[in-house]
Amino acid sequence: MNQSHGEQAKEQPADDEEPQQPDGHNGNHDHQAHHAAMVADFKRRFWVSLILTVPILVLSPLLRGFVGLEDAFVFPGDAYVHWALSTVVFLYGGWPFLTGLVSEVREAQPGMMTLIGLAISVAYLYSAAVVFGLPGEVFFWELATLIDVMLLGHWIEMRSVMGASGALEELVRLMPDTANRLQEGGETEEVPVAELNSQDRILIRPGEKVPTDGNILEGRTSMDESMLTGESKPVEKNVGDEVVGGSVNGDAAITVEVGKTGEDTYLSQVVAMVRQAQESRSRSQNMADRAAGWLTYISITVGFITLGVWLAVGETFTFSLARMVTVMVITCPHALGLAVPLVVAVSTSLSAQSGLLVRDRGGFERARSVDAVIFDKTGTLTEGRFGVSEVFTLGERSEDEVLAIAAALEGRSEHPIARGITDAAGSRDLEIPSAEGFEALKGQGAKATVDGRDVKVVSPGYLEENDLSVTDESIDRATGEGKTVVYVLVDGEVTGAIALADVVREESREAVDSLKQMGIRCMMLTGDSEAVARSVAGELGLDEYFAEVLPDRKAETVKRVKQEGGTVAMVGDGINDAPALVEADLGIAIGAGTDVAVQSADIVLVRSDPRDVVAILRLSGATYRKMVQNFVLATGYNVVAIPLAAGIASPWGIVLSPAVGAALMSASTVLVAINAKLLERAGSLVSRPATPAAASST
Repeated sequence: MNQSHGEQAKEQPADDEEPQQPDGHNGNHDHQAHHAAMVADFKRRFWVSLILTVPILVLSPLLRGFVGLEDAFVFPGDAYVHWALSTVVFLYGGWPFLTGLVSEVREAQPGMMTLIGLAISVAYLYSAAVVFGLPGEVFFWELATLIDVMLLGHWIEMRSVMGASGALEELVRLMPDTANRLQEGGETEEVPVAELNSQDRILIRPGEKVPTDGNILEGRTSMDESMLTGESKPVEKNVGDEVVGGSVNGDAAITVEVGKTGEDTYLSQVVAMVRQAQESRSRSQNMADRAAGWLTYISITVGFITLGVWLAVGETFTFSLARMVTVMVITCPHALGLAVPLVVAVSTSLSAQSGLLVRDRGGFERARSVDAVIFDKTGTLTEGRFGVSEVFTLGERSEDEVLAIAAALEGRSEHPIARGITDAAGSRDLEIPSAEGFEALKGQGAKATVDGRDVKVVSPGYLEENDLSVTDESIDRATGEGKTVVYVLVDGEVTGAIALADVVREESREAVDSLKQMGIRCMMLTGDSEAVARSVAGELGLDEYFAEVLPDRKAETVKRVKQEGGTVAMVGDGINDAPALVEADLGIAIGAGTDVAVQSADIVLVRSDPRDVVAILRLSGATYRKMVQNFVLATGYNVVAIPLAAGIASPWGIVLSPAVGAALMSASTVLVAINAKLLERAGSLVSRPATPAAASST
């Protein structure tokens, strides 16, 4: 990218530098302070140059003649005073552009600084030569006003850039500087976060920010994780639960054991990923850089052609030189060079604040053209846990009674089926009777005494062994769909049955519907049986599914879909699905939680919410449209500006001075920055209503 000023290249960390981490976040504060200091420097240079420009204008023979005061402010040596003041403005006000010129020439990458530095150098050297005897007219007032406008434009533009890319610093500021570490006697000491070690115990009071990742040892509270995940609903936390640095504690004090520090924390990884994405190259960026480079060469060439043509038609050297300088200034590829980076900064920060972490810019750009999305089933479209899908009654008892009796017994078990039954009873607010004498039946279920009755919850195998038969079409249908069916026996009589299956996320239905409305094919990839896959695919309305696919064959399935044509995205948990994520045109790891360093994915979605897939595809499209708009603004401006700067409209009295050209160039740059900033209005694309499932996923 062509840098916006001579120092800007120094802002970006070198490829071999370690990413700055937010524990203590001194590095990021240094980065932000450096940028702020540069803004202040341009501001200071502008005001000093502007003050000196006043006497330069007063001493200008051309301007004095224009207002009819040729003999005013004339004194011995006035030309040398004029030169001295202009020299100060040239060296002090023009210093950033002169150093930028040297830097770009040294790196063989001529750009904006080359054009500006060349323009002001030619104007100054020619005018200085006139002062010391060369026939002609001085060019100092144009030089001074040009530098003033360029400094003002850079000052405004850099402030716009800070506003566009400052969200990274906002992420860093989420992490507090200090923590309350508990000592052996129970007292607390305030220490810098950088001094915390794994297994230290820290006290987090109500309303305080969590200083680092860890697990709750004592207390129960709710956490506001909205600034990390974008989810507005508070997340309940109890003993043993993980808390993430940067989240805000709710209404109760908790004691936390430090688990991760420094670069291993969730927020540190988010910041590193955001910075990596903002600095990574992409096809659009490379195209903009090539266009900006060509524009630089065109500007220099057209500038000298303009000088030659005006001299050839009999114009004065001063007039011709002014046209050349105006061409060079007005066609600076600044806006074009910033067209993509500013949009990248805004979109990456916007996505990170919404729990959508972009690791690879190329993959993110491909997201807008996705034709098919392949979802992994378990943990992606489903919750990866057993849940009760149906309750069947085979006697006089109601569904709620059957479920309550089963929950009474299963409340003593840790089996996944048992947890599914007790969770279902809890969600229905059923009154659970007490159970005594719990006993596990090896491989067949469990039994206990519930309200004085012998109760068993058993598998179909138990019924076969004990010559018990059940004939029910609904149960046969559930079994045919691949659901797990258990039977409830009371005093030896089968009184009901419960069908359990991997719970389909409510968000999955909305995600699939939205994708299909966008014209995207939705598929599912699973190692489960044909019956289970068919049931889930039918429930969600998927276009196609692949069942009984072993983990090492998932990548082959993705490859076959790619061969059918179009761009294919794979959505999985980022661990077992790693080969498939790599094989896809776009790999999306979903529900990664605090394990954000999923190396196989292009994009990591913090929440276990398939709707975020829709959000990232829409954001990719909005980002691309904003890039195109900036390209049009930057290149369209030059189509009009170059002929005007060359003086094509001079027969009609329209002549642009170098200062006016600089003002127009700066205006186009600021316009590009503002247009990039407007991408934040696309926040509605990545926002979604809170759901219990989404809120509980961290």
